[in-house]
Amino acid sequence: MEQKHFQTWADVAPRLVAVAAGREPADLIIRKGQWVNVHTREVLADHDIAVAEGRIAYVGPDARHCEGPQTEIIEANGRFMIPGLCDGHMHIESGMLTPAEFARAVIGHGTTTMFTDPHEIANVLGLEGVRMMHDEALMQPINIFTQMPSCAPSAPGLETTGFEIGPDDVSEAMGWPGIIGLGEMMNFPGVINGSQQMLAEIAATQNAGKTVGGHYASPDLGKDFHAYAAGGPADDHEGTSEADAIARVRQGMRMMMRLGSAWYDVETQITAITEKGLDSRNFILCTDDCHSGTLVHDGHMNRVVRHAIDCGCDPLVALQMATINTATHFGLERDVGSIAPGRRADVILTSDLKTLPIEQVIARGKTVAQDGEVLVDCPHYDWPNRARQTVNLGRERTADDFEVKAPVGATQVTANVIGVIENQAPTKALTADLLVNDGVVQGDIETDVAQIALVERHRATGDVVNGFVSGFGYKGRMAMASTVAHDSHHMIVVGTDREMMAMAANRLGEVGGGVTVIKDDEELALVELPIAGLMSDAPAIEVAAKAQKMVEAMEACGCTLNNAYMQHSLLALVVIPELRISDLGLVDVTKFEMTDVIKAAQ
Repeated sequence: MEQKHFQTWADVAPRLVAVAAGREPADLIIRKGQWVNVHTREVLADHDIAVAEGRIAYVGPDARHCEGPQTEIIEANGRFMIPGLCDGHMHIESGMLTPAEFARAVIGHGTTTMFTDPHEIANVLGLEGVRMMHDEALMQPINIFTQMPSCAPSAPGLETTGFEIGPDDVSEAMGWPGIIGLGEMMNFPGVINGSQQMLAEIAATQNAGKTVGGHYASPDLGKDFHAYAAGGPADDHEGTSEADAIARVRQGMRMMMRLGSAWYDVETQITAITEKGLDSRNFILCTDDCHSGTLVHDGHMNRVVRHAIDCGCDPLVALQMATINTATHFGLERDVGSIAPGRRADVILTSDLKTLPIEQVIARGKTVAQDGEVLVDCPHYDWPNRARQTVNLGRERTADDFEVKAPVGATQVTANVIGVIENQAPTKALTADLLVNDGVVQGDIETDVAQIALVERHRATGDVVNGFVSGFGYKGRMAMASTVAHDSHHMIVVGTDREMMAMAANRLGEVGGGVTVIKDDEELALVELPIAGLMSDAPAIEVAAKAQKMVEAMEACGCTLNNAYMQHSLLALVVIPELRISDLGLVDVTKFEMTDVIKAAQ
C-alpha cells in the first residue's frame, strides 16, 4: 500500500535499525521539541526525532548518536512535535481542484494524509476517472489513499449517471497500489434490503482485507440502522447528533465527525466524548467536503482540530482523532498517524496545541511547508481530452425548456418544494401554493420559491426536469447553474427567471463545465471546471478567488445562506432526505420513490 517512489518499511528496515543503534547517521534530526505521543496521550519535553529514508528511526531524549556530518538539523526550540494530520473521509472534487492542486492547498495547513473517495468523477467517467484520480494522487509528496467508489449511481433506479460502478470494478480496483478500501456505501436502502450487488462490493473489499466506508443518512436508529450495521460498513460520517454518534460506536462502527465548508456536525456529536465519556478511540475527525475558499482562507484538518478543541475537547484527544485513530481504522497504524519508529516521517512543528499554528510541515522526512508557504512541487497528471469534454447538452437550451406545465384549466397549484437547510446536508419536503400563468406554474419570489431544473449532461439526451426550491432567498431576474451536482453530476440550474436559466445552462455548455451566476442578462461570476465538469487544474488561490466572486454574486442575487453553493450542489443527492431532484424527476428520499412536482391543482 505504498505510494510510488516511496520505499516500504521492509525496504529500509536495516537502515532504520542501524540509525537507531548509532551505526549509521540519520538524514534528519528534529532536535529538542515536545513530543506529542498520540499512542499514550502525553507530551514529553526535550525529545529528538531521527529520520532516515523518509521514515522515523528513533524518538528519544537525545539523538546525538544518530548524527553525522551530513545530517540535517531542525531546531524545534521547545515547540510541539505532532503527527501530520489525517483526513479520514473527503472528496477532492469538492474543492474544485485536482489531487495535485488540492495537495498544494492543504500541505501548508499540516495535512499529510488523506483518505479520499472520488465517487464524483466515477459518476462522470466511471472506473477510468477513478484511475486518473488515483494515479495523480500517487504522484504527490504527501499520502493520498483512494477509496474505490461504491455507488455510481448512488441510488439505482432513481437517477442515471454517466457511468456505473459494479462489483467487478470494485474487485479490479482492490489490486491497485493506492486503493485503501471501499468508498462510502451510500445506497443504504440497498444494503438494508439485501442487494446482491451492494453486498458483493462489500464482500470484495473485505476479501481484500480492506476497509468498507459507510453512509447511513437516516435519523432512524431502529431495525433499518441495525440491518445496515450488519451489512459491513466500518464507519459513518452522516450522523448529526449525539445519539447518532453513540449508536454507531456501540455497533462497532467508527464515528467520523465532519467539519466541512457547509457541514458543522462536530459540535453536536463530540459531547458523546466530552460529556458522556465514551472512548474517543472510536471517533475520527474529517472534512467530507471543503471548497477551495475554505482551504485557502480557513484551513483544512487544522481547522477541524481547532474547532473540536473549541467545542470542549481535550487538545490531545482532538489530535488523536485526526491522526492515530484514523490510521488505525484503515489498518495503517504502523505506517502513518503517529511519531514513532518505522512510521513515515510526517511531523508538524507548532508553538501551541490549542490554536495550532502550523509553523513547519515535514512529510516523508522533507520540509514541505514553512509558515504556510509550500516548498515542494505537486506534479500534475496529463488529463486527456475525454476528461475535459464531459458537458454534452446536445443543443442550446431555451426558456421553454424550464417551464413547469400546469394541469389544463388550473389557475393555481400546490407544489412539492425542496427546502434548503442552512449548514446541513438534509433538505425539507415543503409545499407551496403557486399561481399559473398561460398554463405555466410560476415561482414566487415573495415567498422565496425559485425554480430548479436538472439538465442532463452526460449523454446529450436533451432532457430537463423542472421543479421548485425554497431557502436561497433569491430576488430579481437571476439564475445560477453548476455541473457539480452530487452525485450524478448533471447540471443543476436554480433561478427566478427562465431566460436567465437558459443563459446559465448554455454558458456552462460553452466553457465545458463549472459554475455561473447570471443576473439581469449579465454574468456576475464564472468558475471554470473543465476536468469532468468538476475540477480545475489551476492553483487553489485562483480557483478560490473565482469562487469568492461566485459567493458575492449569490449575495448580490439575495442569498444570505452560509456557503450556499454547497447546498446548491447537493440538490440532486438522492440518498439524503427528504426531497431531491434527479434526471428521472422529483425524488422522495424518505420513501426512495419518485413523487410529483404538482401535488394538487385548482
